[in-house]
Amino acid sequence: MSQPQAAVGAAVPRVDARLRVTGRTKYAGDNNPDGVVHAVIVDSSVGRGRVTGIDARAAEAQTGVVKVISHLNAPKLPHREPGFPPGEALRPFQDDRVRFFGQPVAVVVAATLEVAQHAASLVKVSYDTQPPSTDLGAADPADDPETYARGDADRALEAADVTLDLSYRMARNHHNPMEPAGTVAHWEGDRLTLWEKTQHVQGTVETMAAEFGMPPDSIRVISPAVGGAFGSGGRTWVHTSIAALAAREVKRPVKLVLTRRQTYFGVGYRPAYEYDLRLGSDRRGRLTASTHDVRTESSRYERHSEDVLAAGRMLYSTPHVRQVYGHVPLDVNTPTWMRGPGYSSGAFCVETAMDELAHELGLDPIELRLRNEPTADESSNLPFSTRRLRDCYRTGAREFGWHRRNPKPRSTRDGDWLIGMGMAAGVYDTARSEARASVRLDADGTALVQSATSDMGPGTATSMTQVAADALGLTMRQVTFRLGDSDLPLAPGHHGSRTMASVGSAVQDGCDQLRKQAVTLAVEDEDSPLYGVDPADVVVRGGRLYVKDAPVRGETYRRLLTRNDRTHLEALGTYAGAPESEKFSFYAYAATFAEVAVDARLGLVRVRRMVGVYDAARIINPRLADSQAIGAMTGGIGQALLEHTVTDHRDGRIVNANLADYLVPTHADMPEMKAIYIEGEDYEADPIGVKGLGEIVIVGVAPAIANAVFNATGRRIRQLPITAEALL
Repeated sequence: MSQPQAAVGAAVPRVDARLRVTGRTKYAGDNNPDGVVHAVIVDSSVGRGRVTGIDARAAEAQTGVVKVISHLNAPKLPHREPGFPPGEALRPFQDDRVRFFGQPVAVVVAATLEVAQHAASLVKVSYDTQPPSTDLGAADPADDPETYARGDADRALEAADVTLDLSYRMARNHHNPMEPAGTVAHWEGDRLTLWEKTQHVQGTVETMAAEFGMPPDSIRVISPAVGGAFGSGGRTWVHTSIAALAAREVKRPVKLVLTRRQTYFGVGYRPAYEYDLRLGSDRRGRLTASTHDVRTESSRYERHSEDVLAAGRMLYSTPHVRQVYGHVPLDVNTPTWMRGPGYSSGAFCVETAMDELAHELGLDPIELRLRNEPTADESSNLPFSTRRLRDCYRTGAREFGWHRRNPKPRSTRDGDWLIGMGMAAGVYDTARSEARASVRLDADGTALVQSATSDMGPGTATSMTQVAADALGLTMRQVTFRLGDSDLPLAPGHHGSRTMASVGSAVQDGCDQLRKQAVTLAVEDEDSPLYGVDPADVVVRGGRLYVKDAPVRGETYRRLLTRNDRTHLEALGTYAGAPESEKFSFYAYAATFAEVAVDARLGLVRVRRMVGVYDAARIINPRLADSQAIGAMTGGIGQALLEHTVTDHRDGRIVNANLADYLVPTHADMPEMKAIYIEGEDYEADPIGVKGLGEIVIVGVAPAIANAVFNATGRRIRQLPITAEALL
């Protein structure tokens, strides 16, 4: 029978909290195998061209330098099959081409980090340079855009009662996690071990196997803890290949950790966007048509795509839609996913446009959204598995005090400060992927659950322990969850809000199997108090199996296994992931409310308070969920008001590649925040009824702030970040 719930749904603290706060958690760069040496990358100082010479003599003369490796002496890597890794991912030191500023052109390996750093500064590189193209607004897109259409948007716009023609610009953003990217590489014969900062240990195995032409089972990747990533660890970058190549060349373990500056060139970023949007509606506010023309930056050697147009296809009922997504190839390193990838950028445009339309029509912004609620996903013609966005609006409006909002811009003041309220909706895809988890119950009554998933901050080990504890009928202290090792059972990448649904479902399956094994063993054991009982009447709690209607009749796991001479029971849980053909449209939803204060004389914006309401189905741990939501609101403040990567287009150099000049929110920028979760489950999505939470909580934050700024000032800012200069 179904198990009583004790752990799932409880706001329990992280199982690894003490390790993390006492500094005993081991991250990639903390590993020091015997004989380890240090590597420092020499970056290109030009944005495009060819290397014509490398003078490493001064570096090699330094005491402690082991080797300087460049395209002049690096071994040629084997031919890589086309299509994997995607595109033509950068390979270390295979030619003399410079594709972007900061590209690795050499690496210095030395006995200590200090010697390697000094020697790297002595390497002289000469170039044959060409002017790089790094300005999104000045370059042409590729001639093969991604397109989508339904109905006849252009004709419908011509016939619309009200039309808006809007242009948006969004700056490039960088992830800036606390832990910089790093790798420790160690060869033992033909076997490679990597201690790596990654969100996907088995993905790194596959990439490195393709890179070095070796079988995947000869590579092990270990990453039990990730000190923040936000998408930057979602793929394997060239520094990992450099570390492995260097370790093989010098026949010693090699540690390579990027500097803060190097992360701006080495591990991707949220790309800049130019987004032109036209909206048409009737006079009652019913949308009739929209067109979305998007240009986004990408590197010349790879193409990065993300779902920036998804919200414009399905968030609101719109019969006529046309979309064009153009990639602009530039002399830059490749973008990558950043929290809420695509959706958070697209939401800024769609949700500020809806706010602008509401103002044009004299409607409340929530009322306009309610009038355009679809009955099904119009992009796929599938019914929604769940869609509680109306509940998000109602709950958020009540909790936030939306009724106190004066719809007239620039009408509410607090001394020199203009006060405004804004809101925005959010949506994010509910992704699910194949996963496995091994479960072992030992005779002492403790369990070990294992899967090759990762934890970059959301508390994966804790939430999986909760699921396992309830399914096995144990306390959380009796369960250990092990993760972050490619030798463990299959897990998808720890990104796209898929981990809980995918790995959690595999954990549930494995624990259910094992519990049933134990019940079967008990009811078939003549010496058991449960002998002959219908297995459906047996429940397990606190490590004890007992009859549902006769709790005194039962025994512990420990006693059962000991009497039967069993050292352990084990099972392999599996989850197949999303089917090829879906019966429903699966999304999580959000409604974010923000109040801002804008200095009327200086244009400074301060967020005073925020409320986020989420339809994310079953919440495994409210404490972990709140951590995700508050962190995402903070990140959304950065996206809205602060974060902006600045490039010198003369040479492609990023001029604010540090945490002094690239601004991120601090504690002083964090307002009063509250997260609310609409109660419910989605068992159509997955066996444990969850939807991903980590991405949806940032989608809609930036437009809610932008809409509040308009309500405060009457100024509509259509670019991110919103700066004081734009408001003066």
